[in-house]
Amino acid sequence: MSICGTTTLSQPDSIHEPKNLAILPRLPRDAGGPVFAEPWQAQAFALAVKLSEQGHFTWKEWAAELAGELKAAADRGEHDDGSRYYHHWLAALERLVISRGLSDPESLLARKQAWADAYRHTPHGKPVELTATSSGHRSTDKR
Repeated sequence: MSICGTTTLSQPDSIHEPKNLAILPRLPRDAGGPVFAEPWQAQAFALAVKLSEQGHFTWKEWAAELAGELKAAADRGEHDDGSRYYHHWLAALERLVISRGLSDPESLLARKQAWADAYRHTPHGKPVELTATSSGHRSTDKR
C-alpha cells in the first residue's frame, strides 16, 4: 500500500487519560484539572488538545515540544514563577503547527498583527472583532 500524496496523521491519544496530563511539565492545575488565569490560556490548551485528538501530533510529542520550550526559556535565564507558562505553551504550539504544515510563519504573523490592530481599535469593554482576513475577504471573528 502506498501513501504517496496522502496526508498521514499520528494515532490520536486522549487527553482525558490522567497519564497524558501527568506528562505535561509544570501544568498549572488543581484537583479538577488544568487551571487558567485568562480565557486565551484555555483556548490555547483546547487547541493543542483538539489538534492532538485529530492526529496532527501525539500527546507525547506535544509534551516533548513543550518541555523543550520550557528548557529553552530556562537556558535563556528567564525567571520561572509560572506566570509565563501559557506563553511558552503557545510558542511550542506555534512551532508544532508550522512543523506539521498546518500553517506557516507568515500567516501566523499576519493573524497576530491583525488581532493586535483589532485590539487597539476596540473600545474598552467591547469584544474584539477581527473583520478582515489576510485574503481580503470580510469576516467577523469575535473573541
